[in-house]
Amino acid sequence: MTEQLPSIPCYLNGDFTPLNEARVSVMDRGFVFGDGVYEVVPVYRGQPFRFEQHMARLARSLRELRIPNPLNPQQWRGLVQELVSRFAAHTGTPSNQGDQLIYIQVTRGVAMRDHVMPADITPTLFAMVNTMRTPSVEQFAQGVACVTADDFRWQKAHIKSTSLLGAVFARQISFDAGAIETVMFRDDFLSEAAASNVWIVQDGKVIGSPKDNLVLEGIRYGLMDEMCQAIGVPFELRRIQRAEVLEADELLLTSATKEVLSITTLDGQPVGHGAHQGRRGPISARLHAAYQNAKQLLAA
Repeated sequence: MTEQLPSIPCYLNGDFTPLNEARVSVMDRGFVFGDGVYEVVPVYRGQPFRFEQHMARLARSLRELRIPNPLNPQQWRGLVQELVSRFAAHTGTPSNQGDQLIYIQVTRGVAMRDHVMPADITPTLFAMVNTMRTPSVEQFAQGVACVTADDFRWQKAHIKSTSLLGAVFARQISFDAGAIETVMFRDDFLSEAAASNVWIVQDGKVIGSPKDNLVLEGIRYGLMDEMCQAIGVPFELRRIQRAEVLEADELLLTSATKEVLSITTLDGQPVGHGAHQGRRGPISARLHAAYQNAKQLLAA
């Protein structure tokens, strides 16, 4: 059975249309090769969250793939705001109520199949909006289960590419185990999860993997640094050994939808020590609160 797509608003190559009516060529290189990039922008009560950082990462990914950026910053913001407005009209909910996700995808465009990057073709620009689904109140408060796996993806993880088969396989590992995410390692060093960044708390310090080609620099990288400064917690980026992850005081996931989410079980074993073993730790709780405060300030 073919899943029926909703009629929510989307944008495709200059036109706004219902999602279930949008069409692209079968020769689009995004379809044939996964030759494109994407971005996901959270919107809280009508306001895009850390929009400039999302656009900067989109621009970096486009440069890496040598795809021209189809819009300037003002046009990108206008597109996002128009989608939010159209979604509000479609759902009958005021745009300053509820939270949405904007999905943006830019592919190299339509051309006959050839591995060589063709010159002078027009990129395909697609964007859609939908209701944001975050973890439940109980998951934020109690934490979630994750599993580990070797990172078998390619060596350019810093590009937010639409070629996501590796991430699909990684996420399926955790789904099959009844877990929320798959925490991955390269040569016994932490990289990231299938669709999240991973952080450890060790001796009161928040530590994350370095910004290199093996990790997608989540927008929450900068936000985590800012929030740690705000609550007086040391912050560091460096290579993290597998043993440090397994012995961490606390483990965290961050992403646009997960926000700041505590890992309390890893491979069936409780995370942490003492009174907080297998439970959300104090720094995780403070960072989650700081994230909610950042969202409130956006709408203020």
